[in-house]
Amino acid sequence: MLRNTALRAARSVVSASPSTSILARHIPTVTRIDQSRSTSHAVSNVTLADIEKRWESMPPNEQADLWMSLRDRMKGSWGELTLQEKKASYWIAFGAHGPRAVPPPDENKKVLYYTLIGLAASFALFYSTRLVARPHPKTMNREWQEQTNEYLKEQKVEPLTGYASPDYKGKGAVQN
Repeated sequence: MLRNTALRAARSVVSASPSTSILARHIPTVTRIDQSRSTSHAVSNVTLADIEKRWESMPPNEQADLWMSLRDRMKGSWGELTLQEKKASYWIAFGAHGPRAVPPPDENKKVLYYTLIGLAASFALFYSTRLVARPHPKTMNREWQEQTNEYLKEQKVEPLTGYASPDYKGKGAVQN
């Protein structure tokens, strides 16, 4: 008799939602334990003492354990949290660590120093390459390029808009 009453109550709760399947209506529901009622113990003050100084040096698994325990405590009433827990959870969430860490005081000098070293190395590489490179080809002198322009006019290359047109005012093949 008691079993039938419990099944009827479970069916009425499940049948209240129209999206449940027929199979789900015949399975008794399991009540969940409310997490706000389950009181987790407070994190010790020794663990939270000087968390700002110790956080970066803590191993990642200890950081995760501490954060998870604080997160579990924050799921309940915040009035039950100690002042240390509130400060620690705020600092872990928004403190100056990780990507929000304050850069070291000499970081700008190091960036400038290494940038200047990189520039000096690139100039040295460029000029050392130019020293051992072959000379310019003979077609790069001005006389050769002017003769190339004359040859193009004689051959009537691009007679409408190019070298052979009567109103052409460009430099042609002259690059220097």
